[in-house]
Amino acid sequence: MAGLAHIRVLELSQVLAGPYCAMMLGDLGCDVVKVELPGVGDSTRGQPGDTWQAAGFFAVNRNKRSMTLDLHHPEAVAVLERLVERSDVLIESFRPGTAERFGIGYEHLRTLNPGLVYASISGYGATGPLAAQGGYDIMAQAMSGIMSVTGEPDRPPVKAGVAVTDVGAGLYCLVGILAALTERARTGKGQKVETSLFEAGLGFSLWEAVELWWSGSTPGRHGSAHRMSAPYQAVATSDGHVTMAALSDTQFGAVAGLLGHPEWPDDDRFASNDARLRHREELVALIEAETGRLPSAVWAERLNAAGVPAAPVLDYRSAFEHPQAAARAMKVTADHPDAGPIPLVGSPVKLSAASPLVRRPPPRLGEHTDEVLSSLGLGDEEIRRLREAGAV
Repeated sequence: MAGLAHIRVLELSQVLAGPYCAMMLGDLGCDVVKVELPGVGDSTRGQPGDTWQAAGFFAVNRNKRSMTLDLHHPEAVAVLERLVERSDVLIESFRPGTAERFGIGYEHLRTLNPGLVYASISGYGATGPLAAQGGYDIMAQAMSGIMSVTGEPDRPPVKAGVAVTDVGAGLYCLVGILAALTERARTGKGQKVETSLFEAGLGFSLWEAVELWWSGSTPGRHGSAHRMSAPYQAVATSDGHVTMAALSDTQFGAVAGLLGHPEWPDDDRFASNDARLRHREELVALIEAETGRLPSAVWAERLNAAGVPAAPVLDYRSAFEHPQAAARAMKVTADHPDAGPIPLVGSPVKLSAASPLVRRPPPRLGEHTDEVLSSLGLGDEEIRRLREAGAV
């Protein structure tokens, strides 16, 4: 994509949030250089030859070049500083204070490159009582309240099935980076962008905040049901579950008629959305007595035809094999030099001028170290010396 091809990104992160953010920038055309520890690399790489473990690395590291630097080594820091002078964005996911101890904090690097956009992702943010505490997705889901509203009312809290705060933090960071680059185009000055997994979890909790602040009640677990509308949830069918969203009295009337109960809208228990919320368990039991007679696909087709949004609950095999996923290119492949053709999740961003493409497979550890160092003007002898010193 020509629009962002001139943007160079340095990625000093691992696992999911930072790498996902950097991959999205790579998908959008940026030149992303992933900086990894020599001989170790991103922890999701696993052990050499462990393809299944490496699949986690493959998932979020396409369209990147990999170089190795041991930032404990002064000469490696000097190399990074030279890279910073020629870069537009730096993404790091160290605990707050770690980058400063390495000598690569924002306040220092901005003196080398005033236009640098310096993006930090951490567990809880750079300030506050938990700033120094490490955090993973499950902790952020727990601390942000997400786990307290996930699951069935009479069961223990569970985490969301996908890493929502990791991916969410990566996306929020991406938004901040693009905004900072836009501002830099106007002023010539970079800035620091910061987010955290904890803040991403809170940022997602919009309806829950509404319930808390406007009703005064603490949000609880409702399974797949919506806290503000009914019926809006998954219901059992003869072969699984189908979701439906009757957000208005008209749509509820369509559900009632389709299920053979046109009298439901006149029942005081179901005559309004508020009434349906109060009597949700009774309503769902009545709905499932009818939906249990036929398969999910049949109900989804009939509900949609009646003007009620609906979809079957698919497992991931069915989801990625669905014709809609194929039409939207949500499964792509890349040829990896060691693993061969590897499947990857396609980009959810589609731009009419130039859609994101897999230009590079996920890199081997340090695959592009010499290439990147040479671009800084270092000769073969100097590169060899850096390797012998353990800096790269």
